Amino acid sequence: MKKISKTEAEKQIKEFFEDIENKSPKEIEKMKKIAMSHNIQLKELRKKFCKKCFKTYQNPGIRIKNDIISLTCETCGYKSRWKIK
Repeated sequence: MKKISKTEAEKQIKEFFEDIENKSPKEIEKMKKIAMSHNIQLKELRKKFCKKCFKTYQNPGIRIKNDIISLTCETCGYKSRWKIK
C-alpha cells in the first residue's frame, strides 16, 4: 500500500464523505482506518454510519431523551447514543 501524507488523507476523506450514500461498508471501514492511522478526527462525519456494521443510516430509529439522541441501526440493531450540545 502506498504511503500518503496527512493532508492528502484529509482531502481523500473529505471527498469520500461528500457522497457516502452509495458507499459499501468495506469502503467506509477503510476510510475510518485511514483516518485513524493519520490521527484525523471524523467529528460529525462519524454520525453518518453505524459504528458496528459500517452501513450508512438510511432510515434509523431515532429517540431523544434527557439531551441524548439514540439512533438504532436498521441493519444490525446497534444503538448509537450522542449527547446533544
